[in-house]
Amino acid sequence: IPTTGLRFFTVYGPFGRPDMAYFKFADLIRKNKPIKIYNNGDMLRDFTYIDDIVMGIEHILSAPPRADENGVQYKIYNIGNSSPVRLLDFITTLEHVLGKKAEKEYLPMQPCDVYQTYADVSELERNFDFRPKTSIEDGLEQFAAWYRDYYGMRQV
Repeated sequence: IPTTGLRFFTVYGPFGRPDMAYFKFADLIRKNKPIKIYNNGDMLRDFTYIDDIVMGIEHILSAPPRADENGVQYKIYNIGNSSPVRLLDFITTLEHVLGKKAEKEYLPMQPCDVYQTYADVSELERNFDFRPKTSIEDGLEQFAAWYRDYYGMRQV
């Protein structure tokens, strides 16, 4: 059975998961509550806009993996922006697109957390001539527009 595994890196966007940092941060900013920022914001995440994930999947669906030298048909692809963003820069961008500053509570690094996530998308690019392209600014702007509309707000 041809099998393809996909690894997504910090997916965000409209109708996203409320338990993800960007969504939690937006809720806390809207409610004038402080956001907890671990490692003083010195962490890097490879944020990937949902439309880029969907486009990546569409490319991959069209080509099931071919058998390797042992006859096994499998492939694993990372889908991520391949350009980690510093957490404080992410928060500054979110504040900008929401039009409101966040109250911040700086905390030390959490046990078991990782400093950086980074997607190596070289195989995705080589096999499908595709790599995610949505910038954090454009993606968060689209999220903020949806967020304000969904929650019936003119400005957060």
